[in-house]
Amino acid sequence: MIALITGKVVDGDARSLTVDVGGVGYKIYTTAGMLERERGTSATFWTYLVVRDDALDLYGFSQKVERSMFEALLGVSGIGPKTALAILNAANPATIKKAVTSDDPAYLHKVSGISRKHAEKIVLDLKDKFGGLEDVGVPEALETSDALDALTALGYAERDVREALKKVPASVSDVTQRIRATLAILSKNVAKK
Repeated sequence: MIALITGKVVDGDARSLTVDVGGVGYKIYTTAGMLERERGTSATFWTYLVVRDDALDLYGFSQKVERSMFEALLGVSGIGPKTALAILNAANPATIKKAVTSDDPAYLHKVSGISRKHAEKIVLDLKDKFGGLEDVGVPEALETSDALDALTALGYAERDVREALKKVPASVSDVTQRIRATLAILSKNVAKK
């Protein structure tokens, strides 16, 4: 199995990057955060190889814990690699772990926007499996949820708020501070348009 790749980003599209490693280009499906890499920059991916009858697909993550969560999500009935990657785009590993350990699929659905059906499956199937998953820590997700509620009540699009909240540093844990930081990011995004 290919576990780690470091190379230069030479191309990309909406779902994947092509990484040149010693003259060999690897197409790696990855998260939105990694897709923002610019051509010519060096990148390291913790990878997972999905073998199917008709393809070998490589999925890559910036952190080992993301790959571990990806593997755990693949063990959930009805969730394949594309869905698992979409879930990791919507929720970080700590948010998923928080929902599972608190036995609260509604929390995962509310914070990340994952469908209620998938949230319930994730919580049910992963309850007993977190013993082997390395500790991901649990951010102040309640504050994130409250900030999301407050900003959508002000009229901001939920998708825009979610993207902006992902950019707020984890060290900003107070709800008021998270809202201010998110508003600053949202205002910058509006100014760019």
